[in-house]
Amino acid sequence: MSYEITKVQKGESVDFTNPASEFYDAVGGEEGMKALMYDFYDIIYESDIAHFFPQDEDEFHEVKVKNTKFFIQICGGPKVYESETGGMNLNEFMIRLHDDFSIYDKSRYEWLGCMEEALRKVDMEQRIKDNFWAYLESFSKLTVNTFSDGSVYYAEYNPGQ
Repeated sequence: MSYEITKVQKGESVDFTNPASEFYDAVGGEEGMKALMYDFYDIIYESDIAHFFPQDEDEFHEVKVKNTKFFIQICGGPKVYESETGGMNLNEFMIRLHDDFSIYDKSRYEWLGCMEEALRKVDMEQRIKDNFWAYLESFSKLTVNTFSDGSVYYAEYNPGQ
């Protein structure tokens, strides 16, 4: 199955819902999430967006650890990422974290493609994967901040989304 990726429209309001907590359980809890995310980041490391990530092996490992914690928490697992956000909402924190990079829609497509490849290897009900994908596909639009016309736009976080 191939997932749909919709185009980002600068300034658009993006509706998203955090993944259902059943994803965390279905993926196998903390260890299963770690396996998925480490596989995903290994795929990223061989992708066209590898340059966004540390090339030092130890530093890249730290990215894996930290981002795995984000996904554990956003998927309803234990609050293992709280200390990273300085009290900010997890999603808002993740949006702002990407402000330091020039993220184009093309980079988002590549990121989502890597995630799709990793997700295909996970054995769980398709509807649970679909729910996780819906979050990623929508939310990732908010990290895109650089556009083909040369303009820059930082998405606002609207909790009502």
